[in-house]
Amino acid sequence: MSDLRLDDTIFEDLKKTFSTISDRMEDARRSLKGTDASAVGESKLIEDVQDFADDWGYGIKQLGKHTHGAVKMINKIGQTFDELDRELAEALKVKKKGK
Repeated sequence: MSDLRLDDTIFEDLKKTFSTISDRMEDARRSLKGTDASAVGESKLIEDVQDFADDWGYGIKQLGKHTHGAVKMINKIGQTFDELDRELAEALKVKKKGK
């Protein structure tokens, strides 16, 4: 390989973080959805709590989709970097042979 270096643990840590975010968000969405809004008493307040849970559920679902997209991008960056590193190493080999 060439002198080009990138610490793989950075990518692995990012992938792990973004992957677990999606799981944690889904857990939160399920908890909100399963909340008993009748505990707040007033019917308008119950409706507001249910609306809030629905809105947050949608937002959390969207965040989950975006974190999956981030993991895909991190993988693509790693692959592209590896390809660039191999190409650079090959170019250096050819240059040494051509001396």
